[in-house]
Amino acid sequence: MQEPTFFILTALAEEPLHGYGVMRAVSDLSEGRLSLRAGTLYAALDRLTEDGLLTVDREEAVDGRLRRYYRLTDHGAAELEREVTRLRANASLAAGKLRRAGFAFGGIG
Repeated sequence: MQEPTFFILTALAEEPLHGYGVMRAVSDLSEGRLSLRAGTLYAALDRLTEDGLLTVDREEAVDGRLRRYYRLTDHGAAELEREVTRLRANASLAAGKLRRAGFAFGGIG
């Protein structure tokens, strides 16, 4: 799973958000490392919706514009959980190698 997808799914894990809310949440969750442009975000939201990882929760008209809220599906939550498990296993493996090589490491492991 690519990092933007991981953060989009994570941003939607707790509650439905509209596009701009997803952009802000991704930036906050990544501590500013990942900043999604509108075109990139909406293409990703469309793809993730087509893949069944997200669904449109509702649409609202705000100032004459349609605001679409997305939410994580059960399938999306399962995929995110699989990715979390994979990342933890990879981090644990790397931390163990660092410790065995004699590097001081205080992270996961």
